[in-house]
Amino acid sequence: MPAPARAVLICALLLLGLTVANAGVAETVSPDLQRAEVLAGMASVGLMLVAVLWTRANPKSAEKVPLKGEQGLEISDQLNDVQKQELAWGSHMLLTATPAASILVVWHEHVVLRRGLISQASFQPGAITRRAMERDKTISLVNTALFPGRAEFDGMLQSLPAVLVCPMGQQGVVIVGGWSPRCFSRSDERWLEGWVQRLRTTLGDGDVSPSRQNSA
Repeated sequence: MPAPARAVLICALLLLGLTVANAGVAETVSPDLQRAEVLAGMASVGLMLVAVLWTRANPKSAEKVPLKGEQGLEISDQLNDVQKQELAWGSHMLLTATPAASILVVWHEHVVLRRGLISQASFQPGAITRRAMERDKTISLVNTALFPGRAEFDGMLQSLPAVLVCPMGQQGVVIVGGWSPRCFSRSDERWLEGWVQRLRTTLGDGDVSPSRQNSA
């Protein structure tokens, strides 16, 4: 329970206790006293309800899952300086401003960026990633434990608890893995989609032929 909600609950219990004590020490029970007792009791219950709603509105954040990987940054040498800078800037912002733990960018079927917690495993787009690219629509796996086919992201990092797959049309995709289940908000998705639109343009300008890139 958050500290403010706990303080409200304590005040409610204190008020309720004083109300009961006041009724107990009263020599006579008059209509005025009864009305005051009822109002005080309603105020106590109201404060308790506020404390409960406050707690529900501010639920405890899910704890981070201990992911296995090494912090690192890998960018394809086949990209030009502008493209590298865009990838470096955007991935840094995702790692610092969202619950992202790992980022992978695929362009023309080649991994051009790994950042955050990374592994050396080979990544191959699976059914979920291909479906996102075909529909050109973001797919959010809020809890990968509930989704079949989640093993396709083990090539990015094993046991990712949450994944966002944001496509760049048929040309590529940005995959972001989170620290805990349901860690990404709608605003995180919108921020990612906005950067992906910009990244798609940057990678498309002066694009390097896929045949000249080294397979990741």
